[in-house]
Amino acid sequence: MKILVLNCGSSSVKYQLIEMTGRKALARGLMERIGMKGAVLSHRRYDGDKVKLAAAIPDHQAAIECVLSILLSANHGVITDSGEIAAVGHRVVHGGEKFRTSVLINPEVMDQLEECIELAPLHNPHNIKGIKACGRLLPQAPQVAVFDTAFHSQMPDFAYLYGIPYSLYKKYGIRRYGFHGTSHYYISRRAAGMLGRDIKELKLVTCHLGNGCSMAAVDGGVSIDTSMGFTPVEGLLMGTRCGDVDPAALLHIMGREELSLGDANVLLNKHSGLLGISGVSNDMREILQESQNGHRRARLALAVFCYRVRKYIAAYGAAMGGLDGVVFTGGIGENAPEVRELCCRKLAFLGIELDFEANNAMVSKEGFICTPTSKVKVLVVPTNEELVIAEDTEKIVKQMARKEQT
Repeated sequence: MKILVLNCGSSSVKYQLIEMTGRKALARGLMERIGMKGAVLSHRRYDGDKVKLAAAIPDHQAAIECVLSILLSANHGVITDSGEIAAVGHRVVHGGEKFRTSVLINPEVMDQLEECIELAPLHNPHNIKGIKACGRLLPQAPQVAVFDTAFHSQMPDFAYLYGIPYSLYKKYGIRRYGFHGTSHYYISRRAAGMLGRDIKELKLVTCHLGNGCSMAAVDGGVSIDTSMGFTPVEGLLMGTRCGDVDPAALLHIMGREELSLGDANVLLNKHSGLLGISGVSNDMREILQESQNGHRRARLALAVFCYRVRKYIAAYGAAMGGLDGVVFTGGIGENAPEVRELCCRKLAFLGIELDFEANNAMVSKEGFICTPTSKVKVLVVPTNEELVIAEDTEKIVKQMARKEQT
């Protein structure tokens, strides 16, 4: 079974075509700058063949048409007929309280996805565009929605509720939802496999550190708390997002700067985080380079970033009543040994002993970065959200087929 996995953003479509026998990614790529000048498709085949194509791409349907075209290409493709695509799995950012697991997409589900737009107005509309485009372009292929929020849906109420009037939670659904769920799910289970233990026996802190960052307390395989909240702004310092901030400070800024709600949203999401503190970049690679060059604010941004990760590791250990492992993933988590070292500094009291040589050698690889005697194991696990989406899609499509046969 070949499954097309799509992650549709506001101006991009990220994709993989996965052969589920052997869990092999036949092709993967990214269409960027949808609706803008200079749209580009970057495509890579399993055998290393790569190509970049420029095209006029006005909308998501045109983008997915372009993706299908390259998958069918005689020179760069991996299939000869679109009918070979058995199903499409979509990353959907927000499922609210309506969706606690992945679901087969039908008209009723589409109506409910539309209702979830108000919870994620910057993300869900584009996910929905991708679903509608595939419905037109691949009418034979069932589609499945896999939600970023689903893995965190078993959090206890005392972990997800905010200290605001309960009526506002009931009326508007204002609570902690959490995101990056497919990543936290994948790396926690892969870490259990590497540790040779049942996930149900483990207390893990998972750290997804990229341009967007989140952490989760995974107790017995269940996310019992996570750093992102009602939106992906809460929690850790990120590339351009502020993370935890006193809401009254925002109200003060809005008053002094005469900001509208829209202006404030842009401030928190686009001009804050590493970029806002450093004044240099939202890219951790540049922050690290400038820190080494003695740039004071770059050093400060790095310190704030790592301090917050360190706080969350200790806090989540307390929330779970113990800690067996800390798992790093994401562009920063997988590729920045300096950041991992700073995040683990001063955590020896928890039983964390970093192996500095192993840590420095662990770039874009999977493995342990702690000493053999470290009570709490520290691991790097490259994430694979697309595989989680494909596996959920395969499972649901096979269930559908069995029902139809009976």
